[in-house]
Amino acid sequence: MTATPDLVDMLSVVDAGARTSDDILTGRGLASPTGRAFGGQVLGQSIAAAGTTLPPGREIHSMHGYFLRPGDGEKRMTFEVARLHDGRSFSTRRTQAYQGGEVLMSMIASFQDPDEGLDHQVDIDLSAVPSPENLPSVWETYGHLAGSGRASWVLNRPFDFRHVESDIILDVAERSDRQRVWMRTRDSMPDGRTLHCAALAFASDYLLLEPVLRRHGIPWATPGMRGASLDHAMWFHRPFRVDEWLLYELESPTAQGGRGLATGRFYDRGGALVASVAQESMIRIPGRE
Repeated sequence: MTATPDLVDMLSVVDAGARTSDDILTGRGLASPTGRAFGGQVLGQSIAAAGTTLPPGREIHSMHGYFLRPGDGEKRMTFEVARLHDGRSFSTRRTQAYQGGEVLMSMIASFQDPDEGLDHQVDIDLSAVPSPENLPSVWETYGHLAGSGRASWVLNRPFDFRHVESDIILDVAERSDRQRVWMRTRDSMPDGRTLHCAALAFASDYLLLEPVLRRHGIPWATPGMRGASLDHAMWFHRPFRVDEWLLYELESPTAQGGRGLATGRFYDRGGALVASVAQESMIRIPGRE
């Protein structure tokens, strides 16, 4: 499979031709092992949909969304964009994702013209982190499982994830509330900041449950385990490309009440903090409910 054309297609939205005061667009589905729509794709398509309504040059800097209902991964999704505000420097959009007339996710995003101002960040010492070239790809580790059950969901992702700490797919070798993962798209991407931000939102949702599970020694392969994103917030700080290596640094400060909170930061190879993310997820573990 050629990953990049699939990723661009998965993030594409088209005008539905509806004549209303809001902008109506549609996007394709993405089948998953559970049959539910993948939350990262819904996020990415929602950002892409909002991006079609902006004044020229205005770029996303933050989004906050709530997942309200599970969607069907086999069916197309409809996106309704409301143009809440267009100011001199900022624009605000609300995007709601629908299937069968019901709202699956509601997101508000803010966009800004490029500007100058105060500048600082939390630094990272990348010299202490193994380079992605020295870490195994998922195909090198699990390629022998190709074609068996749910392995295709892991092997055929449009992103190359390389865990600094060992992955938690089949077991948890290192228990911690923190982990680091190098990531990039499998192939080169077209230019366009909105597309790259939508793709990063897409990718971020794959791993946000992992520091919660890692802390408790629970691998993805745990029979009967169920997890679902409840909300998602993301801030885009500095320019980046998702087809170049980014270090995704994640941690989970707390889990309680059947929910786990995770936060993440993305750094490019020069050490620039390019984006931050936070998400709370629902987690159900047999015998621990």
